[in-house]
Amino acid sequence: MSGQALFCKRLGIIGAGRAGQAFALGLAPFSQGTPLLYNRSEARRREVLDRLPDIAPAEHLKEVAEKCDTIVLAVSDDAIAVVVESLSRETMKHRPFLFHLSGRSGAAALEMLREAGALTAAIHPVMTFTGDPAHEVKRMVGAPFGVTGSSAETTERAMAVVGWLRGKGFIIAEEKRSLYHGALSHAANHLVTLMAGAARALEEAGVDDPGKVLGPLVRAAMENSLTSGFAALSGPLLRGDRGTIGDHLAAFDRYCPDVLPDYQAMALATLREMERHGMGQADAMPDLRQLLES
Repeated sequence: MSGQALFCKRLGIIGAGRAGQAFALGLAPFSQGTPLLYNRSEARRREVLDRLPDIAPAEHLKEVAEKCDTIVLAVSDDAIAVVVESLSRETMKHRPFLFHLSGRSGAAALEMLREAGALTAAIHPVMTFTGDPAHEVKRMVGAPFGVTGSSAETTERAMAVVGWLRGKGFIIAEEKRSLYHGALSHAANHLVTLMAGAARALEEAGVDDPGKVLGPLVRAAMENSLTSGFAALSGPLLRGDRGTIGDHLAAFDRYCPDVLPDYQAMALATLREMERHGMGQADAMPDLRQLLES
């Protein structure tokens, strides 16, 4: 794919948030010209550039559009449309490769820019950014990246960018982008909620440091699940232990009623998955479902 696989002429970053800083630092070695960073807040831009001395400021979006051939939109999901509209008013005769980092949206979010001549894609790093760009560049090595291109050419270019960061790219179809992002949110966000509820219940049970008690159990369960899938399931639902589940429900109702609906919902979801996999005690399923739905 010519020199695109090795270098870009000049990198442009739009957005000075955590992801923008990490991508600026990680991609800077592949920019033949000094990378440019634009952020709507001049004060924020100056603050970030103090931390990234090898990146130059761009005073206007127009400067990025005219001077950069690889442009990263590192802005919030809701800000993408605003930035796209502003950029679409600029001249893009050199057909820059332009991609955003949102998990929710695919390349279609950049359609206005594609029509204006840009090559467009979505490159979503499946990781969190904490504000330490040097550390996050290291974490991107081997990290998964969900890629959606507007064409075969842009998909190839997006995979090249992932390669620059030494990540591992995989392709997500445009129409499956929301499902992809929903799955990630379901796993990561709801896990945090699940742990918060379990910790509250343990505190109510008299445990001083719930994290230390939950840590070994949850880490083992997560690793087993990632390795073995749903076959890693254990516990009273799998055994068909109606008495234990009944005791759980009664205890949550008495001591921690705000967690009770979450426990019931997750237990019912577990029963559905057990049925799908043909697991558990078949004769116990109706009683367990009735108990959890009551």
